[in-house]
Amino acid sequence: MKDYILHLENAADKWENCTPLGNGSMGLSVFGRTDSELFVLNEETVWDEPTEMKPAGDFKEKIAYIRSLFLEGKNFEAAKWAEENLENDFNVIASFEVAGRLNVEFDDKSKPKNYRRDLNLNKGVATVSYTKKDVETVEECFVSYEEKLMVIKFSFSAPSSFGITYDRDLVTEKTAVGSKLVACCDTAHKTHAFCVAAKVDTDGEVTAKKDSLRVENASTAVIYINIVSDNTDKNYRTACVEKLSKDFDYEAIKAEHIKSFSSIMERSDVCFEADEALEKLPVDKRLERLKKDDKATDFGLMSLYWQFGKYLLVGSSRPGSLPANLQGVWGERMQNPWNADYHTNINLQMNYWQAEQANISECTKPLFDYMNTNLLEGGRKAAQDYYGCNGTVTHHLSDIYGFNGPADGVWGLWPVGGAWLAFHMWEHFLYTRDLAFLKNEAYEYIKACVDFFLDYMVEDSQGRLLTGPSASPENEYIGEDGKPVTMCMAPTMDRQIVTGLFEFYLETEKLLGMETETAEKVKAALVKIPPMQVGKHGQLMEWIEDYDEEDPGHRHISHAFGLYPSAQITRNTPELYKAIRVTLNRRLANGGGHTGWSRAWLINLFARLRDGNEAYNHIRLLFTRSTLPNLFDTHPPFQIDGNFGGAAGIGEMLMQSHEGVISLLPATASFLSGSFNGLKARGDIEVSAAFKDGKVISCALVSKSAQTVKVEINGEIRDCALEADKEYVISA
Repeated sequence: MKDYILHLENAADKWENCTPLGNGSMGLSVFGRTDSELFVLNEETVWDEPTEMKPAGDFKEKIAYIRSLFLEGKNFEAAKWAEENLENDFNVIASFEVAGRLNVEFDDKSKPKNYRRDLNLNKGVATVSYTKKDVETVEECFVSYEEKLMVIKFSFSAPSSFGITYDRDLVTEKTAVGSKLVACCDTAHKTHAFCVAAKVDTDGEVTAKKDSLRVENASTAVIYINIVSDNTDKNYRTACVEKLSKDFDYEAIKAEHIKSFSSIMERSDVCFEADEALEKLPVDKRLERLKKDDKATDFGLMSLYWQFGKYLLVGSSRPGSLPANLQGVWGERMQNPWNADYHTNINLQMNYWQAEQANISECTKPLFDYMNTNLLEGGRKAAQDYYGCNGTVTHHLSDIYGFNGPADGVWGLWPVGGAWLAFHMWEHFLYTRDLAFLKNEAYEYIKACVDFFLDYMVEDSQGRLLTGPSASPENEYIGEDGKPVTMCMAPTMDRQIVTGLFEFYLETEKLLGMETETAEKVKAALVKIPPMQVGKHGQLMEWIEDYDEEDPGHRHISHAFGLYPSAQITRNTPELYKAIRVTLNRRLANGGGHTGWSRAWLINLFARLRDGNEAYNHIRLLFTRSTLPNLFDTHPPFQIDGNFGGAAGIGEMLMQSHEGVISLLPATASFLSGSFNGLKARGDIEVSAAFKDGKVISCALVSKSAQTVKVEINGEIRDCALEADKEYVISA
């Protein structure tokens, strides 16, 4: 596998153009500046106060009244009453916060030559290099998962000098002693605190000022940085500083880091045929070229983007960490955009769309750990407190403290976020066939979601089981008075999610050899959930009634959930398959796809519709309209789910396995050539293939167990008998 290098030839002009490094729990943003180098520091638990879930005393009664109006057919009256009477019943949660900024002020302020800023995606190592007055400077940075440290090394071809300072709001202590700089800070409302410590190892001289360090006459200098918050250790200052008390071997730490990081990154590869001349250009120039010329192509950039998606997840979600938030594990502000929290009405889920197929399943463990700790118990409390129901519920956002209640506004009264997350557990099982995981890590959470909806759903006069009051994230429909309305009963997405949840719950019990009363209740409930419907435009209806959208080009396409990431709409449901295409066309005709993550979703949706040209078109639009010079996705501003979703879409173009068939190149445009290696298909099968002009030349499959599978190659379906751990080769 070749080294994938994200190459730039300028320093970051702002944080959104930085070079990101991470080990799952800590993030380091490198600016690459030559006069005053700037590093933005993050640690996943530097997060302000937890939000108390405390519904108003009459909240359950309000919900019951709203439901009664809906069930009487007074839909618009119900929605209007909800918007007028629930406005004070929604919480606002606190933000994930920056841990501070480390500044390195160089004595030499002369203009640099031969500047490069490179990020090796395989190794997780960033390098900045340049020359000033014949002195070559090389800056090398990484974040060690094994040592739990940020590491920055400067090498100079002649002795050089610089100062080191730290700054942030709400600093309560900042001292320098010997070769260490220590700072303690409060979060925004002084509800939590944390410590940042930096230690310098150098062959030059290091001296401590009052609150800064000075390094002189150094040919090498290594800065080790540690961050500990009171969310992980009440003695956070002691723990943080003591970590830096031992002697470190830079080369050993680096070698261990590269071995660990690359072992994940090099497990799979997507390599489109690329132009060597373009590969040498900095990424910002490659993006600009695509923007200026509608006919220009850069297929190598697709390969780099796919690897960058994997890279960001390895950097922000590894075993033992929290899951990736809206900005992964990076952010520059005390209050980051959308609080950089866990939005569960698509964004947290999209962060993990690429992981299973890209064969980096261990990166999903933080998500499952978070679901089983923070969300499961907090959701049980929310289910009881807000609805008087059993089971667990999560609405449209959460934080590291397990907040699960309705938040922000009436659009936050959407109770299926936690159930959507349960799909990830089921998908993990489908990809890995790990029954122990299904039994010990997934079952309790899945069943708790099921228990909630069995209690929560209500039967109408037609005998239909409905969720609600709810909403179709985050769209509105036109009410009787011509004004936009949010609230409704049983929007299409709710029904898709609950139906899927019930179906794989039953399959889970079957696989685990269980027979419970709950399963019988689920079977009875399933037949009462209203099916998906086709509307007056030939579109898949977004609501249970054929309302007109307030925003026909809305960024959310929530009812498309059934096509992707779920598999309820496939070639085997032709009427719905046709209808969802109409839905997508209507969204696009009205300006849809205007945010990065929404565009990324479209790539996956058109890939599932097996339209390679349209999927490629949206990749190109993602690059030209929603991608920053360092390949960060922009909503705007930066929001990481677009990176993960876009990368997942590239994978879906190359291979799909959701229909019970491993389909190779199901949506690959005829002008694409290349190869992929080590992708994972459902059934725990690794798949590799070479292709030319959109046609498979050869492929190989490796299964962990003996099984017979169907493989679709160039339109032909073949039965392949796989032996355990033996490569099965097919020549097209």
